[in-house]
Amino acid sequence: MTIPVAERVTYLVGGAAVGVVSYAAYQKFTQKPRPAGAMVPSVVTAPAATPSPGGPASAPPVRSLDAIEKAKTILPFGFPGPVNDLLYRNAYVVSYNRRDRNPNWVAEHLTAASLKRQEGVERGNSTFVEDKAIPEKFRARLSDYYRSGFDRGHMVPAADVKFDQTAMNETFIMSNIAPQVGEGFNRDYWAHVETFCRSLTQKFEDVYVFTGPLYLPHQEADGKFYVKYQVIGNPPNVAVPTHFYKVIMTRNKQGHYHSAAFVLPNAVIPDSTPLEAFRVPVDAVERGAGLTFFDHLREKDSVVGDLCRETKCQIVLSRFHEAKKLSDGKK
Repeated sequence: MTIPVAERVTYLVGGAAVGVVSYAAYQKFTQKPRPAGAMVPSVVTAPAATPSPGGPASAPPVRSLDAIEKAKTILPFGFPGPVNDLLYRNAYVVSYNRRDRNPNWVAEHLTAASLKRQEGVERGNSTFVEDKAIPEKFRARLSDYYRSGFDRGHMVPAADVKFDQTAMNETFIMSNIAPQVGEGFNRDYWAHVETFCRSLTQKFEDVYVFTGPLYLPHQEADGKFYVKYQVIGNPPNVAVPTHFYKVIMTRNKQGHYHSAAFVLPNAVIPDSTPLEAFRVPVDAVERGAGLTFFDHLREKDSVVGDLCRETKCQIVLSRFHEAKKLSDGKK
């Protein structure tokens, strides 16, 4: 069976397509020469599925009571994991990865009302803290970032949570944090993407955002594919993602849904780079991260439109960044 080209995009191994789309676009707009031996993302297609001799695939076997009882004899001392901690905060929900000491994903729901600043709510009142809900040996520590060269990057930014000081404080818990390149990314382009997400509440009633890290394969000089990333801390504890994603779903006043997904390299990105250069199919993020987004919406057979056709997908500079850009231009 030959899989059509358009359909093959959804059969990519390990999310490599996500890397090639976002990273190649990034390279195109930065126009920087690539040093010899540098890693280049590449698409790897999986082979076409082979029909089983017995016809269509049957449903997975149901575990019998005997199998469960046997499992108890195999695992008499408990189930080793992996455990993904699911943590409920006032403004977001996070799934935490104990091995990488980073979130798998963080979900938030933005509305025009939720973004209104309440009196007395200030970012300056918040401080980074370790997450005591995570077992101590699996926590990301404040000391892991000390002299690492990386920022403590918010997945849900404090600027999204101005309605309550306690809720804003929770955005500084380390389970909502991942290592990000500072100047040129966390403090700049990534912040512009966050501002873009908030700006969507001006047009849509509801804005749902999933944010998280990715660890994508690249092809090296030997032609082979590797997933390589730095680990920070002493001892090394926290994985440094190669990329970050934002998956967005909006609902307008008529009840219509629109979605878009973006994957950005954890690297310096010039403000001149169009946001759509990092746009990828939601399915590509799902395959790269091993996640499923909006499955309940799919069960309802709801029609989901293209967010970037419904509105302009472009970075939005905050007042602070506009002033900074103007100041830099005068130097």
